[in-house]
Amino acid sequence: MRISAKADYAVRAALELAVASEGRPVKGEHVAGAQAIPIKFLENILVDLRQAGIVQSRRGPEGGYWLARPADEVTVADVIRASDGPLASVRGEKPEDLTYDGASTELRQVWIALRSSMRDVLERVTLADLAQGTLPLEVTQRTAEPGAWARR
Repeated sequence: MRISAKADYAVRAALELAVASEGRPVKGEHVAGAQAIPIKFLENILVDLRQAGIVQSRRGPEGGYWLARPADEVTVADVIRASDGPLASVRGEKPEDLTYDGASTELRQVWIALRSSMRDVLERVTLADLAQGTLPLEVTQRTAEPGAWARR
C-alpha cells in the first residue's frame, strides 16, 4: 500500500489543527511552516478537507482553519478519504465490483481483505489519539508483530 504525499500532508495538516486551541483559527502559513508542507499544495488540501466537512475556515485578519468536529471524532481514514478518495481501489474500481477468471478468481477476496485490514487500523485511529500520543492498543500491537518494521 502506498500513502500519497497528499494524504500524508492532509493528515499532518489536520493534526496541526487538532493540537491548536479548540475553535481558534490557524493560519495556513502556520500549518505549512510547522509541517513543512508547500503552501500551494496545502491550500488545495484544506479545500478538500473543508468540502468533506473536516475543517472549517474563515477569511480575514482573524481568519484561518479549524477542525469542524472534535479531534476524537475524526479518524485518519476520514482525512485520507477526503484527500485521496476510497481507501482501497483496484484500477479505480471498488474491489467488490471486480470479477476475475481462471487462476485469478480468488484475487477479489484478497483485495477486499486488504481493504478491511486498512479500515481496521485507519478507522480506529483518531486525530486525538495521534495528537495525544495514545494509539489504540490494537494498533500498537500490530507494530510489535514479528516483521512489522521490516521492509520487504
